[in-house]
Amino acid sequence: MQIGRPAPLLAVCALMFGFGFLLVPLYSVFCEWAGINGKTAGIYENVDALPVIEDRIVKVQFVGNHNANLSWPFKPNQAQVKVQVGVQKKITFTVVNPTNSDVVAQAVPSVAPSEAAPHLHKIECFCFNQQPLTAGQVKEMPLVFFIDSDLPKHIKKITLSYTLFDVTPRLSKRVAVSSSIKRQEQFALAHISSK
Repeated sequence: MQIGRPAPLLAVCALMFGFGFLLVPLYSVFCEWAGINGKTAGIYENVDALPVIEDRIVKVQFVGNHNANLSWPFKPNQAQVKVQVGVQKKITFTVVNPTNSDVVAQAVPSVAPSEAAPHLHKIECFCFNQQPLTAGQVKEMPLVFFIDSDLPKHIKKITLSYTLFDVTPRLSKRVAVSSSIKRQEQFALAHISSK
């Protein structure tokens, strides 16, 4: 068997690595260009003096999704609301853990059109933290938000979508690794103290 020059193989590997490295920023650019998957900011804390625009009403639609590996019911309790710009609004989402085991969920938000994302501010959101759910639990999760007065005038409707992910396996691996390290430390301490 004859082995060829490694340069073409190394070049292909380097290109694949580079593509993988650039995939996330390219995806963000594509989403911004296509007007999908607008990312919301984190917790909005300066809610004392919000300018209210009394004659500006925006329709906000809510969508609850779950990833393909998750069969939990997850939905907004209101499909849409009309919100006065600058006024806080509270709604809730409901999730059901139909399994026989405790799990942990994480919601990831998305705003459409993406141009509206910087103007939709969440004061309280279940997406800020992972949500533990006991076996069979039904949980209502709050969302408090407002739309700021800088929202472009042509935007009359915003869709706020959440995708729910089961993060239990990932947490279980962390706990297993942590337990393994503790056992190793205990073994080492016992071994040292016995000498």
